Amino acid sequence: MGSSAFLLNTFGLSAQTQQEKPPPLKQDLVKEFVIAGHGNLEKTKTLLALEPGLLNACWDWGGGDFETAIEGAGHIGSKEVANYLLSQGARMNIFCATMLGRLDVVKAILLINPDLKNSKGPHGLQLIHHATKGGDGAKEVLEYLQSIGAK
Repeated sequence: MGSSAFLLNTFGLSAQTQQEKPPPLKQDLVKEFVIAGHGNLEKTKTLLALEPGLLNACWDWGGGDFETAIEGAGHIGSKEVANYLLSQGARMNIFCATMLGRLDVVKAILLINPDLKNSKGPHGLQLIHHATKGGDGAKEVLEYLQSIGAK
């Protein structure tokens, strides 16, 4: 059995299911959406209406620096864009939760895996950066991260 057939069988997927998928998203559209996610709410809404598949699309800036639109919103502190994307079903992660001041989510994740306190998100930016970008709404998260020795 070839490696792709093994993976398909392992995850319960059939070749038929794989063939029915639409083609990959256009890379220039993915990049444009991720850039818009850095704070341009209207463009984010427009592009998502044009192509709903962009919601969790990821752009590779090179060297393993992957980023989604919600992660772009997270590291610049764009709560409007982040909350909009979440309302549309985007995947929450610890970096976005940190910026949004979601201490409950951050604590729950770090309880399971404490070493994530120093993990790096897009562009190598850590949780402390995201908490700082969250402003007053993320002050408790920032204080918590500092208290546990996050860098």
